[in-house]
Amino acid sequence: MSDGRRYASLGAVALRNRRLVLLWLRRQALRLANGHGSAVRDEAPGDVRAVLFHSTDAPESLRCWATDAYRQDDAIRTLEAGFPLHFTVADPAVGLCVTLAGWHTSPATPL
Repeated sequence: MSDGRRYASLGAVALRNRRLVLLWLRRQALRLANGHGSAVRDEAPGDVRAVLFHSTDAPESLRCWATDAYRQDDAIRTLEAGFPLHFTVADPAVGLCVTLAGWHTSPATPL
């Protein structure tokens, strides 16, 4: 998460394969999108902290990314090729950007 000047991590989790990474990213995108304007109640261990968006642009972009088959196919191909996956949405009302990211690490690499 960034406000253009500062950056903060909302959470992190280590998963054993790229498909689980994509599933986790999709879950986080939908949680953040569906929690727009209210507290997110379905929090599980490893979930990112909730973000209060001030416009509908970011939640709609998150929902679109998480539910569009073409974008998901592209995302898994990116991860399977060994590249990091980044998806950023902006809340123009307050200049906030939220980036969901996933990448492969070796088992010895700390988060």
